[in-house]
Amino acid sequence: MFITLEGPEGSGKSSQIPALAQYLQEHGFDVLCTREPGGTSIGDQIREVLTSMDNPELLPRTEILLFLAARAQLVAQVIKPALLAGKVVLCDRYGDSTLAYQGYGHGLDLNSLRAMLNFATEGLKPDLTLLMDLDIKTGLARKKSIDEWNRLDAYELSFHERVRAGYLQLAEQEPERWQVVDAALPKDKVQTLLREIVLNRLQDKI
Repeated sequence: MFITLEGPEGSGKSSQIPALAQYLQEHGFDVLCTREPGGTSIGDQIREVLTSMDNPELLPRTEILLFLAARAQLVAQVIKPALLAGKVVLCDRYGDSTLAYQGYGHGLDLNSLRAMLNFATEGLKPDLTLLMDLDIKTGLARKKSIDEWNRLDAYELSFHERVRAGYLQLAEQEPERWQVVDAALPKDKVQTLLREIVLNRLQDKI
C-alpha cells in the first residue's frame, strides 16, 4: 500500500513519519519510509539544488522539471520495487505537492502538470494521502524555530496561502483518497489520528 503525507510548510509530516512507521511495524507490516525530493542518491542531489538559498533565480518551470526528475528516479528505484515486495510505503510528499506548489502556488497549468506527473510516475498514484493541514503563519514559524529555513520557505506569504488552499481543493476533489488531519493539534494527538486512519485503511485492504 502506498501512503503519502502532504501539507504546507511546518505541518509536521517529517516528524510524524518515524513513529507512524514504528507503530505499523509493531502491527506486523513491512514498512519503507522515503521522502521527496530525495530518497535516492540522484534525488538527494536534486534536493540540494531545489532547497538551497543560493538559487533564488530558479524559475518555476525549472523547479517543476527538477522535482519531476527526482520523482521519476524515486518511483523507479525505490517505491515500485517496495510495493511489488508487499511493503507499506510511507512517503513524505509526492505528486500532489507539485499540484499544490507549482500549480496553485505558482499558477502553472494544472492539466499540463498532471500530464507531466503521469509521465514521471508511470501513472503511480497513492492509495491514501494524509493532508496535514495547518495555518500558514503557524507552520512557517515552526520552520524558523527549528532552523530548517530553505528556498521554498522563503516565498511570499500569499504563495503559501495559495498552496494551502490548493491542498484543500485537491482533498475535496478526491475524498476517497484524502484524509485531512488538523496538524495544529498536540503532536501526540496528531500521531494517534494518523495511526487510526492508516491502520483502518490497511485492515480494509487485508
